[in-house]
Amino acid sequence: MTESSSTDLANKPRKLSVYIITFNEADKIAAAVQSVSWADEVLVLDSNSSDDTAKIATELGATVKQIPFTTFGKLRNDAIAACAHGWVFSLDADERCTPEAQAEIVEILSNPDADAYYVPRRNWFMGRWINHCGWYPDYRQPQLFRKEALVFDDNAEVHEGFSVQGKVGYFKTSIIQVPFQNLEQLLHKMQRYSTLGARKLERNNRQVSMSTALGHGLWAFFRIYVLKLGFLDGWAGFVLALGNFEGTFYRYAKAATAKLNWTEIDQ
Repeated sequence: MTESSSTDLANKPRKLSVYIITFNEADKIAAAVQSVSWADEVLVLDSNSSDDTAKIATELGATVKQIPFTTFGKLRNDAIAACAHGWVFSLDADERCTPEAQAEIVEILSNPDADAYYVPRRNWFMGRWINHCGWYPDYRQPQLFRKEALVFDDNAEVHEGFSVQGKVGYFKTSIIQVPFQNLEQLLHKMQRYSTLGARKLERNNRQVSMSTALGHGLWAFFRIYVLKLGFLDGWAGFVLALGNFEGTFYRYAKAATAKLNWTEIDQ
């Protein structure tokens, strides 16, 4: 092979699979799928939604597969395994890939200099961009990666741990996240995630009490609203800090009261 042909091969864009995990995301899934419709493969890994999530995704050209939910860690490993191509981009249902991020992905895939990339997220909440509260750049796990480079902890119910095999890089451009369309969705997520978090505490045999629940909750509010300058985001910052208090408090409180009999009355 000549030097020029070797260079051309090195710069040939790799094929990309995008996966989106969903559960009852009918009001969000269309924007997510449409933002990555340019990819070689778009997979929606649904956990038996009771709404029209799967129908909408299918109509938009995505391939929908049903994967029962046990933990978020296992769900993400199953999603990666279902991807057909060697490079994977992970997008949540409440996220949208911007044209700028698309261009950066295409550029990276033509000549990657890392095995996994973190992607900053711009969050829109209560009619404004959230610039504080720890919500920017708001990295989660790497979102663009070689298929073999990222492995999640199967046992992680929520806030799943992961390991990266290889070099890590960072995007210059951001994607958009619209996490909640109303306060009801925020409360619903708090309820679900606090239950999963309580299970994780129980599995790890954490000794908790109502006092520690209150302490962790108050610290969570203080950290978001004061230390991370959430007060500069107006009422949106206060609501996010309060939601963080509630989610943290109920996570520990649910674990602390898991063995109580709520219906038996002591006569």
